[in-house]
Amino acid sequence: MTPETVLAHHDTAALWPAADRQGSSTTDVASAYQDALAVRALREARGERAVGYKIGFTNRTIWERYGVFAPIWGPVWDSTLTLCHGSGVVDLAGTSQPRLEPEIVFGIAATPPADPSLEDVFAGVDWLAPGFEVVQTHCADWKFTAAETVVDGALHARLLVGPRMPVRQIATSGSALDAALAAAHVRLYHGDALIDEGVGANVLDGPLHALLHFVREMQRCSGAPALKAGDVVTTGTWTDAWPIEPGQTWRSERDAPFAPLTITLR
Repeated sequence: MTPETVLAHHDTAALWPAADRQGSSTTDVASAYQDALAVRALREARGERAVGYKIGFTNRTIWERYGVFAPIWGPVWDSTLTLCHGSGVVDLAGTSQPRLEPEIVFGIAATPPADPSLEDVFAGVDWLAPGFEVVQTHCADWKFTAAETVVDGALHARLLVGPRMPVRQIATSGSALDAALAAAHVRLYHGDALIDEGVGANVLDGPLHALLHFVREMQRCSGAPALKAGDVVTTGTWTDAWPIEPGQTWRSERDAPFAPLTITLR
């Protein structure tokens, strides 16, 4: 599929026809990133602004379920990002087969150096927050190749970011933050019903490791822009991704110091 076709399906929330799912971008991840960058350029040309990134498939416990066995990444847009103080409303209009993921989001203060260490990445973080990412796919029944997920905007649809905490109020080093996040638990509720539970270590051994992996991979991707101050990066789900519908309310609860986060879908 051409970048123009991918964007047209995105705009109309239409599934990709089987006949169009042909070519190197369905099997070759490196080619898929170049196609994804072309789609990004089309969106920027019409006035959309990338405000950060999402990292997907960092949770190894769900790799087998979805048939994708390595992380992916793609942009978050000014039109898909919502900030809140603990409770937010997200519109699902225009999404395709949406699902919900509880994540940890980082706010970036500085561009990391080339081939950074964990401590280098930590030094470039300003804040972190609980988040909900709404993910989607334009492939029927959530059946896809890894390359197709890259072309399909890394499956990003929406991002709700909750209360933001200065990172140095939580930890004074990358190793300390890594340990704290890896050990933290999340409980995911739909209404009052507990739906799923997870732990930070599910996400490539911890969200800071996920951020490190992403930075290194993006630096190796030809034509990819550098991570910059002001960007947000959401680091992947701690649980499975759960189907959602308008009218629902979901809540995540994590160990201290993270506040609960509630999302209402319309």
